[in-house]
Amino acid sequence: MKSAKTTGMACGASRISRAVFSKSLAGAVAVNLKSFAGESGAKLPVMFVGHGSPMNALQENSNTKGWRLMAEGLKPKAVLCISAHWETRGTRVTMAVKPKTIHDFSGFPPELYAIHYPAPGAPDVGDKIIGTVKKHAVQQDHAWGLDHGAWSVIMKMFPRADVPVLQLSLNRNLSLRDHYALARELAFLRRQGVLVIGSGNLVHNLHLLKWDSEGPYDWAGEFDEQARQLILDGDHASLMRGEALSREAKLSIPTPEHYLPMLYILALQEQGEQVSFFNESIDMGSISMRSMVIN
Repeated sequence: MKSAKTTGMACGASRISRAVFSKSLAGAVAVNLKSFAGESGAKLPVMFVGHGSPMNALQENSNTKGWRLMAEGLKPKAVLCISAHWETRGTRVTMAVKPKTIHDFSGFPPELYAIHYPAPGAPDVGDKIIGTVKKHAVQQDHAWGLDHGAWSVIMKMFPRADVPVLQLSLNRNLSLRDHYALARELAFLRRQGVLVIGSGNLVHNLHLLKWDSEGPYDWAGEFDEQARQLILDGDHASLMRGEALSREAKLSIPTPEHYLPMLYILALQEQGEQVSFFNESIDMGSISMRSMVIN
């Protein structure tokens, strides 16, 4: 994310109507997210969040309201975030005790750079991940902190910064299917009090942002709907085709990093679990804010 113009600073303001948002959110709340205290054995839900612009961190809008409501009643022991904004060679997990707040963007207002989210880290969870994931080795990382794909969302969910947070990187060397297989090995975390959040955007094409029109591109709306139906159908195999799914997919996924966090969350879906969507909007023509919770 390089500058306010190229990142879609205005993306933080959701275009979805109040009535549509309320209906969508009601459906998501209907999954009955009770007070998960994070006890060992109690299975936590998993979430994919369309994070959009880092400006959401400064704003209160329908998107941030959705994030906040989805976290109500959740009391995880830790949060593992798979963010679109940490790509590495090899798979890495953060081990910092006090992870720094990374402002991985430029050209935004000074107020955004003044935000620091002081959540503690969770190196103990990192050690468990390293010891459990076998298909692809996971390495310790002591340098990375929390990028804006993580902190701009989690600070709205847990504003007191009292829940430990760590991140898992996106390995550039893996295929979409490899990422999915790796994510399957993270399932044990759900029963150990760890809330797993994927942070990206289902449709993410910064080169074709609309600055003067509120309506989405036809192809963006069509792929957003196509993906929604495949998710509801449980057709993960088709979703693992990514940009090869269709012409609309190719335009919606010009690069995979914002799409991959969604696959990580789908990989953690267990038999019989339902998917509920919230924040169902497309901003600036080509940024889908669609989010989901699986429980």
